Amino acid sequence: MAWNEWEQLKADEAAQPTGMRLNQAAPAAGGGGGIGDLASSPAEKKAAANAIEQHLEPDTKKAGKVAEDKTDSAVKEFSGKDGHGWDTSGALKKAHGTWEKQVKALVDRLGADKAALRNTSILFQSNDIGIRSQVRQSSTLDIL
Repeated sequence: MAWNEWEQLKADEAAQPTGMRLNQAAPAAGGGGGIGDLASSPAEKKAAANAIEQHLEPDTKKAGKVAEDKTDSAVKEFSGKDGHGWDTSGALKKAHGTWEKQVKALVDRLGADKAALRNTSILFQSNDIGIRSQVRQSSTLDIL
């Protein structure tokens, strides 16, 4: 490809409004980005935290327990009663150990997200109070 062809391709791409550009945000209506996605009310945050507490955390723990029971049963079946079991038994046991760690990490993450949602308004209030106190320092005009 000659240099002038490359320059022409770059110019054509820059002239097209729908071309993919990596140095700008995605259009809000086109699927991605946008300020509307970032805002939420305190009521929405509280509802999200409650949904995590009432549904996601207990359902995740319950699903982990079901998998634990079924995996333990399968490990016993493949282990063999005469000491000559299948290699599948050990592999299932190892995979289940990894699964337990992942479920615990997910439950811990859900708890952290719940706490963050509940603490957001407190953090914003603290920031507002701190900024107000910095901006509103006493001045010599206050004494007069």
